[in-house]
Amino acid sequence: MVKFGRRKGKQDRHPKDPEGRMTLREHIVELRNRLLISVLAIVVCTVLGWILYNDAFKFLTQPFHTSVGDLAREQGKEPILTFPGVGDALTFRIKISALFGLVLASPVWLYQLWAFVAPGLHRNERKWAYIFSSIAAPLFAGGMAVAYWTLPKGIAILISFTPLDIQNLIELPTYLDFVIRTMLVFGVAFLIPLVVVLLNMVGVVPARALGKFRPYIILVIFVFAAVATPSGDPFTMCLLAIPMCLLFFAAEVIARVNDKRRGERQEELLAD
Repeated sequence: MVKFGRRKGKQDRHPKDPEGRMTLREHIVELRNRLLISVLAIVVCTVLGWILYNDAFKFLTQPFHTSVGDLAREQGKEPILTFPGVGDALTFRIKISALFGLVLASPVWLYQLWAFVAPGLHRNERKWAYIFSSIAAPLFAGGMAVAYWTLPKGIAILISFTPLDIQNLIELPTYLDFVIRTMLVFGVAFLIPLVVVLLNMVGVVPARALGKFRPYIILVIFVFAAVATPSGDPFTMCLLAIPMCLLFFAAEVIARVNDKRRGERQEELLAD
């Protein structure tokens, strides 16, 4: 819960207010400064992305070339990545550079966002936010890594439906959207069990309910994986659903341990 009109840790900046309150104007000025820092960091990293464009391009297209190699050996098909228009190569480079800059500058703009919000949170709320952010980042990165690993197989399955007498020309902007969407879906999906644990920690979702609805939750996970994966093939679906199920089981175990500890604490309070 955010407490408006109060910014802890600002006493040195506002000596007239012993509680460190800030006026609306001061809040707006601080927000503007943090936005400027974030935008500057993104611009600098975007320029760096322009310089390292060839490496970023190779990273993003590597799954396609891997799948093409498999298709050429097994089926004799050789799909090609293309630009549909004259100026699309430049647009694509700008888009890749901006994406690179946004990702590379994420520690800066995430810190600026956190530094603006955190002083208005209660100590308990900040504790949960620290826990969430420290666990969420590795889970999200792990989901994206799994997606990148599955992309060659998913692409090969989709392209394999192309008839032998048809040349498959894939536009690079469409391919990039496919890759980014797949990696984002995997990354977000890996965060769902963490949300379940946090809901249990605050007492919203008891472990008993998770155990009771486990079969239905697993079914929902597989349906979600089938709908969310852009490729839609069973291989990619299972590579998303199976880790999600394992993470859900881990979340259920943590929730049971937490509920047991909470029950013992309540018994001790009643005994006292």
